[in-house]
Amino acid sequence: MITAIVLIDCATDSIPEVAETLANLPGVSEVYSVAGHVDLIAMVRVREFEEIAQIIAGSISKVPGVLDTESHIAFRAYSRHDLEETFAIGLGGAD
Repeated sequence: MITAIVLIDCATDSIPEVAETLANLPGVSEVYSVAGHVDLIAMVRVREFEEIAQIIAGSISKVPGVLDTESHIAFRAYSRHDLEETFAIGLGGAD
């Protein structure tokens, strides 16, 4: 699974509509409204690298109200949830 984190600047008066539209795009798993220098962050998760350009340049950037995007491709995930699942494999009932 390939993950891209897309930082999105929107027209201020259309943030909720843009977020809803983005959340319904194929390949977009989550959209967050955030504080800071961007308005939204979209998580894109795909199986093939080629799909990244199609989703970001071909879909996200073309949503009315999207003014600018900045994309980051994740190399590896480090999360407490993922690590706990990894270390719990085969330890059923162990504390």
